[in-house]
Amino acid sequence: MTEAQDEAGAFRALADPTRRQILEDLRGGELAAGEIAARFAISAPSISRHLGVLKGAGLVTERREGNRILYTLAEDRLATSIGRFLSAVCPEQIVLRHTKWRPGAQSEDS
Repeated sequence: MTEAQDEAGAFRALADPTRRQILEDLRGGELAAGEIAARFAISAPSISRHLGVLKGAGLVTERREGNRILYTLAEDRLATSIGRFLSAVCPEQIVLRHTKWRPGAQSEDS
């Protein structure tokens, strides 16, 4: 898969507001599929499809623990996809790397 195809898959996954909300929810750490589904007013199978799209785009990873599937945000993959696009579109902007944004936290450069 080329970088352009890889990037396009990430942006297709980000196009849906439910998937963006799932990514935001995962920002706090690993969640089970059932915990994610409980946060939405749509069916569990619909959430599973959204998680499949996010996994296919490489934006989340999954691991099995017994009969549960746990999902984690693939922060580096998300940052790389968005960063590559921003670098092409806004090359004059500085992209900070290795800085994990958290509410109230300051970047390493400040």
